Amino acid sequence: MIYLEHFQSPMGTLSIACHDNQLVLCDWQKRKMRDLIDQRITKALHDNFTERSHPLIEETKRQMNDYFNGQLKVFSLPLKPIGTDFQRKIWNQLLHIPFGKTKSYLELSHTINQPEAIRAVARANRANALSIIVPCHRVIGSDGKLTGYAGGLATKKKLLTIEGIYFPPHQTSLFDADDFE
Repeated sequence: MIYLEHFQSPMGTLSIACHDNQLVLCDWQKRKMRDLIDQRITKALHDNFTERSHPLIEETKRQMNDYFNGQLKVFSLPLKPIGTDFQRKIWNQLLHIPFGKTKSYLELSHTINQPEAIRAVARANRANALSIIVPCHRVIGSDGKLTGYAGGLATKKKLLTIEGIYFPPHQTSLFDADDFE
């Protein structure tokens, strides 16, 4: 059984699911790829979602609350990311981006020794079903601009702000032209 529960975070509703005492989903309920990601998980696990609580889901919600309240920097949850080998390689790299730091898609592609794979890295990032925990929100454009995020760019900016990355009002880049004058 894939246990599923919805969690109202300060930034929107997250769908949280676990299977065999491992977290398989912690993702924005209203994201564009919701159906595709859910199908990928149910197909891989040969099971269906059942709306029912589970101790791991409760622990995930507790850690999420601590994160949103600025009291948690590193999640300690058993994860089972469902995806291709390449996607899992990228998601593993995301886990190495520290709280309060960012990397670009280009930097990630260099990390896996595939500098030409920037678009594939971006697609893998977009397919991440463990939002916040596998911190895809810490990936930005090479120019410092915030780029796509399943929870929306405003949410991405808020998550980075929780982590101590400051954006002046109306700024959507870590590096604005004014910074170089």
